[in-house]
Amino acid sequence: MYSKVLVPLDGSKMAENVLPYARCFARSLQMPVELLAVVDAVELARNVLAAKNLYSDALIEAEIRRCGNYLQEVAKNFPVNAARCTVEKGTAADVIIELAAAARETLIAMATHGRSGLNRWLLGSVAEKVLRGTPNPLLLVRAKEQTPPWEMAALKRVIVPLDGSELSERVLPYVEALAKHLDLEVTLFGVYGVPLAAGGTGEGFYNSGQLAAFIAGLRADIVTYLAVKTEELKQKGFTKVSFKAKEGLVADGIIAMARESSDTLIAMCSHGRTGVKRWVLGSVTETVVRHSDNPVLVVRTGSESIST
Repeated sequence: MYSKVLVPLDGSKMAENVLPYARCFARSLQMPVELLAVVDAVELARNVLAAKNLYSDALIEAEIRRCGNYLQEVAKNFPVNAARCTVEKGTAADVIIELAAAARETLIAMATHGRSGLNRWLLGSVAEKVLRGTPNPLLLVRAKEQTPPWEMAALKRVIVPLDGSELSERVLPYVEALAKHLDLEVTLFGVYGVPLAAGGTGEGFYNSGQLAAFIAGLRADIVTYLAVKTEELKQKGFTKVSFKAKEGLVADGIIAMARESSDTLIAMCSHGRTGVKRWVLGSVTETVVRHSDNPVLVVRTGSESIST
């Protein structure tokens, strides 16, 4: 399925919120883990006194050693020889993207926030840059203030937002593989609604009767579509599959549904098609990543499908 999971860490407890999920994926999918720390020499120099710049080389080498020791400690929480430790120099987002791009089967798993300052990345901006720039699948976990548990995360359900487009459906092979290996319940989810301007009157707008009929038509379309996709998964042998359609704002609907259970994963593509019956999944995905308390698996639409 995946060749490995790449886990960028900045040394903060917030960044470590991804580790329970990295352990879950690594064990369930039987894949190796690469723990990554990035030393940004430019950023490091900005955070030391000018008088100490004479010793910048020594500071960089000391930081590399510190990061290496930190990763080795984290690696002890994985099975013996299951986690490789890598320390690179450069800009965090660029290094993550380039290292993962060497193998398109690499899954990047990272928290969406960390601490800023000396020896730290600002993981919020780094995660956003990686989300926008990587062709690799990306597992994002919103960091919390408390120290994360060391045990594996227990996932029981995956929500799959679909908008009726072929692009949004490119996440399905990934979902099928995850459902098979992690024994997940699959819920296909569609949100329907109309443009805000459609509530007005006059040329090009709907009156209340037309609007009600239009919304009913949208619901009928999405329900029919989701029912077909659900049946296709059942024909492939997946028994724990259902679907749900809801009227409202797309990102809000996805976040609210996932919040019903902390053991739920959201899996979605980063782009879809626009139009009355389509979402703009790029912006939807970023909104979900920023505000969801649940982990989010993002598959870029340019990514190749995988075998289950």
